[in-house]
Amino acid sequence: MKPYTPPSIAVALEYDGSGAPTVTAKGQHLIADKILKLAKEHDIPLYEDPALVTLLSKVELGDEIPRSLYTAVAEVIAFAYMVSGKVASSDFPDRHQTAVEAYQQPFPIKPNRQP
Repeated sequence: MKPYTPPSIAVALEYDGSGAPTVTAKGQHLIADKILKLAKEHDIPLYEDPALVTLLSKVELGDEIPRSLYTAVAEVIAFAYMVSGKVASSDFPDRHQTAVEAYQQPFPIKPNRQP
């Protein structure tokens, strides 16, 4: 059995439906592991994309994501909605499902804050 290795980077996003998503948590190694554990405990969908998480880790905590990442993060939000049952999976192209399988570095996102 391969020993557990914490992820090297994790980033948490929050999107309330207005404006751009914001970075609510980020960290490396053990902090990244804690971010992922909290996401799992709260049923927050996880999406894996090493390049995107690296770029998002450069955004300051509490800041909105830059315009250059809108399209990539929109796919993450669409994925989160799909896996959380907020929309039917048939509403999205299959590429969202297959793209997720190819990525290796997870980061949690929180799609919408409930009132």
